Parts: sequence; C-alpha cells; structure tokens
Amino acid sequence: MDKDKRKQLLEEYKQIKIYMGVIQIKNKINGKIYIDSYPNLKNKWFTLRMQLDMGRFANAQLQEDWNELGGDAFEYEVLEQKEIDEVTDIRWERKQMLKPWLEQLQPYGDRGYNTPR
Repeated sequence: MDKDKRKQLLEEYKQIKIYMGVIQIKNKINGKIYIDSYPNLKNKWFTLRMQLDMGRFANAQLQEDWNELGGDAFEYEVLEQKEIDEVTDIRWERKQMLKPWLEQLQPYGDRGYNTPR
C-alpha cells in the first residue's frame, strides 16, 4: 500500500465517531429488562449476543432466561448515546447517563435483571 493511500485511510479512520451509551435488553416473553452502559456501542449487540450464546454473560438471571428461551425472545435497544469526543471522563459520564434510566425503568426483581446498586 502506498503512503498516500495509507495516509488517507488513517484520516478516514480518525473521522469515525465513537459513541458511548446506555442499552436495554428486553425479554419479549416476560417483559423483564436489563439496563447497562458501555464506553463503545459499536457492534455491542453482536458482542453481547456472542457472550450470551457462549453462556458467558455476567448476569446469571439473564443468561439463564437466554439459555431457556433462545436469542429470538430478546430485543436490544440503545436508550441513549453520546459521542466520545464530547466527554472528558468516560466512566463518570456513563454513570451519569445510566442513573436516570435505572431510576425511571426500575429493572429490578420481577421487572428486570439488574440488582439495585
């Protein structure tokens, strides 16, 4: 690859926007939801599905329902996103984004897979 082409591709790569945000995974059978935030939403549903399909998702309740009902019983939604360039402290910003969604949707007990923090 010549230098000009490489330089052009590098510039294009730098222009790709990265978004952090809050996601929801919803069980379409029982209505339970899982809410979490991630620093990079690109391909996140693919990654989460892979973890669930392999039986390696961190939330045991959600993993159990996934194993029992299969992936088609769940849907993924991005609830909120923000461009990384706008953020100076990603960890703090993720917590700030997640908090109101947890308060509003209350994904605990019979309503969801999260545990109160």
